[in-house]
Amino acid sequence: MASSSIFSRGSATSWTAKENKAFEKALAEYDQDTPDRWANVARAVGGKTPEDVKRHYEILVEDVKNIESGQVPFPKYTTTTDGSRGSNINAEEQRMKNLKLH
Repeated sequence: MASSSIFSRGSATSWTAKENKAFEKALAEYDQDTPDRWANVARAVGGKTPEDVKRHYEILVEDVKNIESGQVPFPKYTTTTDGSRGSNINAEEQRMKNLKLH
C-alpha cells in the first residue's frame, strides 16, 4: 500500500493512503471551530495522536501555500501525437507543432 512519509519535515510518522483519506474526511467533519478538533481528527484516523494530525495539517497548509504561490513547478507530462501519454513530446511542443510554430 502506498504511503507518504514526512520524516524530512520533522515528524517520525508515515501516512497510508487510507489514513490520508480518513484525515481528509475528518477535516471536513471537524472544522476549525470544533472543540478538541485534533483529538477528534486523530480518533477518526486511528493510530495517530492529536499532535500527529495537527502537524500533518500544518504541512498540508504549507504545501498548498507553496503550490498556490507558484513555488512548486508543474510536472512535464509527455504525450503522443494522439494525445495519450508515452512519447518524449510534451503537450506544449505538440501544440506548437500542430500550429506549425515549432
